[in-house]
Amino acid sequence: MNEPSARALAAAPLPSRRTCLKGLALLGALPALSLPARGIAANAQDVSATLEPLRTKFGLPALAAAVVRAGAVVAAAATGVRVRGTDIRVSVNDRFHLGSDTKAMTATLAGMAIEEGKLQWTSTIGQVLGADVPGMNPQLAAVTLEQLLSHSGGIPTDNDEILKLYFNTDAFFHNLTDLRLQMVNAWKSHAPQSPPGSRFAYANLGYVIVGAMLEKVTHTPWEELITRRLFEPLQLATAGLGAQATIGKLDAPVGHLVGDDHSITPMLWGAAADIPPALGPAGTVHMSALDFATWAGWNSGGGRRAPHLVKPETLARIHRAHVNTGKIPHPRPGTPQEGEYALGWGVVQFSWAKTPVLTHNGSNGMNLAKILVDTSADVGVVALTNYPGPAAEDATNAVTEALYRRYGPEGVAHT
Repeated sequence: MNEPSARALAAAPLPSRRTCLKGLALLGALPALSLPARGIAANAQDVSATLEPLRTKFGLPALAAAVVRAGAVVAAAATGVRVRGTDIRVSVNDRFHLGSDTKAMTATLAGMAIEEGKLQWTSTIGQVLGADVPGMNPQLAAVTLEQLLSHSGGIPTDNDEILKLYFNTDAFFHNLTDLRLQMVNAWKSHAPQSPPGSRFAYANLGYVIVGAMLEKVTHTPWEELITRRLFEPLQLATAGLGAQATIGKLDAPVGHLVGDDHSITPMLWGAAADIPPALGPAGTVHMSALDFATWAGWNSGGGRRAPHLVKPETLARIHRAHVNTGKIPHPRPGTPQEGEYALGWGVVQFSWAKTPVLTHNGSNGMNLAKILVDTSADVGVVALTNYPGPAAEDATNAVTEALYRRYGPEGVAHT
């Protein structure tokens, strides 16, 4: 498979806030970075000298990254400021928004439900939600969990009609579990746009439906599931949902909105600082670069290291490519130009990696996060910024490649 272009990442971001509202290298020791002891190698390296030139070159407020190898963070850094135009410095413990990188976590929750006998990969929307959503189009009802997770269920990429489901006043009157069911109910008359299982179409709505299916069979809100079943076992102390900063505080790097006139506005708190919370299963998680690296390391180990969230064979199925994305001419930022898609993960062959790697990109239109996982080498790399768009993509791509070359299987920085 050919290497994607500089603009081609492993997964499309959630819709940009602007679009929705309209239609809606030198190394040093890390102790000075105030790292927590858990999961950090004693000789971990500070890679600020790699990040800072790229942050400056691409005009980003902040840029953070971390590398995990054999389950331990071996390199990390964070440079820049939490809010553009201020001098509030970021740290490696600061929370960044992950956007669609949340999808792999939702897929893992689905794997847990399957191992517990509450779902099957072949469970259909109709089997699980039919009683709550009567009158569903039979073809839509026949779409399976695995097809939804691989974006091959025939549900279209976000369009004006779908965006209206996300951005509406119902959010002021209902709990998130009810809102997700309401979205399914509003979409129930639509047949898949292509035969399920035959074609890739990046569909955030598909992951919202997965969230509703998980809530139905576990009798637990998705927000509680991901907190109790994933964040807590992995000890992701900085993990949370929604906008990064606490309301009334600048205690995390906030996202920045770039307007049509190229104006840049820091989006501090409140509803405008993130996508609607009902889209949680598709992309509302935030956490620090270190915790994100912990998640990458758990995946790069193939599920063989504690905590044993799912069996290795279940994780292998989540990681396995299920559908070819095809070649997309002139893809929008974040959309895969060419590659394969697993369950919440892209599978991409880069020229600088010997084997295909798992990768994903996440953005709520104000932030961007990238993750790369090489299970063959037990290495993971994460890169995050509180800025959207092509500049953020180019910077995080450059960081990911540089750190993988240095700390990956062919790197010289092994200790």
